[in-house]
Amino acid sequence: MHHPSARSRLPRAATAWTLAGAAAATAAVAWWVTDSAPYPYAQHRLLDLPLPFLSQRRLERLLRPVPGQRVLEVGPGTGLQALRTAPLLGPRGRLDIVDVQQQMLDHVLRQADAQGLRTIVPTLADASELPFETGVFDSAYLVTTLGEIPDVPAALRELRRVLKPGGRLVVGEFFDRHQVRPAALARHANAAGLHLRAVYGPPLAYFALLAPCATVPDPPSTALRTASGTARGSAGPTPGPDAGATDSDPRAAPC
Repeated sequence: MHHPSARSRLPRAATAWTLAGAAAATAAVAWWVTDSAPYPYAQHRLLDLPLPFLSQRRLERLLRPVPGQRVLEVGPGTGLQALRTAPLLGPRGRLDIVDVQQQMLDHVLRQADAQGLRTIVPTLADASELPFETGVFDSAYLVTTLGEIPDVPAALRELRRVLKPGGRLVVGEFFDRHQVRPAALARHANAAGLHLRAVYGPPLAYFALLAPCATVPDPPSTALRTASGTARGSAGPTPGPDAGATDSDPRAAPC
């Protein structure tokens, strides 16, 4: 019986990585060329393509969803993140999704029904005027959405308002014409009463972890990561998103 050698498997592996890289590049180019705000439902198939550096795994490491929590997603698109995050909250948890396009919300709900998910709750609303009470969410996240909101400062103020003390806010931004650059995010966050705790990934495609200024969890790394992947004031790479995170020890943040 013939067994393929390690050498014969190498071209297959190389081909797989090449195709994956090509798919990521295609997604990036398509995102830029067809970009508009808000992203139209007519082009919703492009929203199913994962973007470089903005992986679900990295989102979960920063968001830290646990069963029983209530989490908010603004701009769910077709549910690329929502359909993976909701199951992590368990049957007693709840994922609220907010969008200005009813078609997007309907699309996510159809996908959720097909998967038997009953814990995703849609709301048609503007992120700058969230129809929720103060301090009701354990965490919130937006992936390639913040830059599409006309009033970014108002949206961040609203997200700060609806978060519980010590809650987490994760912002994912990809390089397009609406991207909020890390420096601008830090400036807007400060004004909204949010503290930028860490940035992961290059400036062209990054995740940022923020928290309310009053009570902020310890950062998931010992310093803010720069675009080169090294910590400011350190000689090498910062620990991963989980390193050093202790949610049980909130502290006041210098905003």
